[in-house]
Amino acid sequence: MALATTMRPLASLALPQKGAARLLAQFSLALAGTLILTLAARTKVVFGPVDMSLQTLAVLLIAATFGLRLGVATLLLYMAEGLLGLPVFQGTPEKGIGFVYMLGSTGGYLAGFVIMAAIAGWAVDRGFDRNPVKLFGAFLLAEAVMMAMGFAWLSSLIGVEKAWLFGVVPFIVPDLIKVALASAVVPAVWAVLGRKG
Repeated sequence: MALATTMRPLASLALPQKGAARLLAQFSLALAGTLILTLAARTKVVFGPVDMSLQTLAVLLIAATFGLRLGVATLLLYMAEGLLGLPVFQGTPEKGIGFVYMLGSTGGYLAGFVIMAAIAGWAVDRGFDRNPVKLFGAFLLAEAVMMAMGFAWLSSLIGVEKAWLFGVVPFIVPDLIKVALASAVVPAVWAVLGRKG
């Protein structure tokens, strides 16, 4: 029983145990997560074909708080909102909406966000969120996979060299900082909760 408790994501502490109330709470959290992702997307610095935003930090923190299933569901809901034409992505509506935008320069990164949430959520579900070193390793892997997917897609649009220079290099240091920040914050929250418990 103690082992099962230590592997629960943060959000599970506030969720009803079962029934319609739990489903409603999960949907509400997912919806709130998409709002956070939208706000993070709007916080941007222009670097080239792909702008830098706070979205990677938001994805990691959502996955760390929600765990694998709810984290991935939140990212899929976010993608569905964008596909339906809602202005939730970084460059919408200026650079297009819906499917057209998703096939643009950020398409690989958007798909990578879902995989990023899956890797980070998987690690959290196994208790990595209690240890900053383990969590950093998991988040770094999630970040690397997301960047590789973004780089591969961007390479097909503008070529390998430009994709590397504009789609990867400018983000290495900022994203490492975001990974370090997220992997420090979550265990700190658990430590505070442990002292209160």
